Amino acid sequence: MVHKSADKKLLSELRSFLGDRARDGDFELGLYAKDGSVLKGDPMIVCLPTSTEEVQQIILACRRYDRPFLARGSGTGLAGGAVPVGDPVVIATAKMNKILDIDIDNRIAWVEPGVLNLDLSRELSPLGFHFAPDPSSQQVCSIGGNVANNSGGPHCLAYGVTSAHVAAIEVVLPDGRVALLGDLTAESPGYDLRGLFIGSEGTMGVATKVAVRLTPNPPEVRTLLLDFADVRDGAAAVSSIIANGLIPAALEMMDQRAIEIVEAFVNAGYPTEADAVLLVELDGLPGGVEHGVEVVRAVANRHQVGSVRVAADDAERALLWKGRKNAFGAVARIKPDYYLHDTVVPRGKLVEVLEKVYQIADAYDLIAVNVFHAGDGNLHPILAYDSEEKGVLERVQAAGRAIVTASIEAGGVLSGEHGIGLEKRDYMGMLFSAHDMATQDLVREAFDPDGFANPLKVLPSGSRCSDSFGQHVPDGAWV
Repeated sequence: MVHKSADKKLLSELRSFLGDRARDGDFELGLYAKDGSVLKGDPMIVCLPTSTEEVQQIILACRRYDRPFLARGSGTGLAGGAVPVGDPVVIATAKMNKILDIDIDNRIAWVEPGVLNLDLSRELSPLGFHFAPDPSSQQVCSIGGNVANNSGGPHCLAYGVTSAHVAAIEVVLPDGRVALLGDLTAESPGYDLRGLFIGSEGTMGVATKVAVRLTPNPPEVRTLLLDFADVRDGAAAVSSIIANGLIPAALEMMDQRAIEIVEAFVNAGYPTEADAVLLVELDGLPGGVEHGVEVVRAVANRHQVGSVRVAADDAERALLWKGRKNAFGAVARIKPDYYLHDTVVPRGKLVEVLEKVYQIADAYDLIAVNVFHAGDGNLHPILAYDSEEKGVLERVQAAGRAIVTASIEAGGVLSGEHGIGLEKRDYMGMLFSAHDMATQDLVREAFDPDGFANPLKVLPSGSRCSDSFGQHVPDGAWV
């Protein structure tokens, strides 16, 4: 354990170049003790750098004082990836929020990691472009966080997740060196270290600049809302749309309980009597989009669709998407707290796993709400609860594990876009063999042999050296 006197010396050194942007007050430590998950930890010091050079200085200081560190973006992560364990220094990149350069000719923008996802697309929109990954939290999540978790969103069905939209990353490695991973060419030579870093959840270093690929705004967009009296028909329609050779830009599904709370929240005209709705978005050239609309109509009619609503204009499109994007927050209409999972199952197993989710929620006396990326089978089952209720957190945790187990047994995986973090760290053995995890451990150690970067995340054992920082880990800590 690092002594308090050493921590005071570390804080003094950090303040020598950060000034009051190195903080250890109770307010800051409490604020940065958790992310968007239900987990909580204990940071030692919070730093707010504004440049690559300051990030480098912070990491070198941590090395001198044998103190682990973790990078943090907006703190919207839902798997505990930014929850501090091992009393680390938190490197919060929110002040590194500049769009540095936009190169329309080469369709590349260099941005700092604290740039917000939606702010980037708003800046690009007048130029005819956008950043394709669009998590539901895009109003507040950062590009650095998107890189850390390889985030997706509704439109990743057609456009792919973050790794498909990042050309290069400037990184401060755990030993303090600055490296450029990837480059701006179409086919980079050698190993894809850029791809390896994306999705590593801060365990391989801190991103300080990101070269993102720009996606042209489509000339035509149509958004449809389909409702079904039986969720099975809706799920069957999802598979049938894709089987007919159509890959929508987005294909989202909400169950009856989600429809009710969303409609009460946004008044978008969602049919509250339906058992399920599909939100389908098509984009591209006008002729292709209109053909796609007809394909969706024909498929929906074969699967007992109730009605097919086509948004008349951009305002109606935005209203329909407002319901989907705000579904998680709308859960507060029924309970003050929620626990959200992020498993992926084969499309053909959607109904089977959904039914198990309902059964699991009933067994643990919880409320389940389902809003998910149906096109790629990425489930987001929400367990709504009141944390003031005695014993409820243990039930929620047990139900969450049962949902993960059901998804794995159906041929699924642990996460589609939220990452592993702390939440699913101890579930990795459900999906990977000991040899698999040891191999991943070796890759992590190639970047961070001494275990300083976000220790004890992702892999159950942590890296071999990072175990030394494990004495303060809030294993399964719930708030």
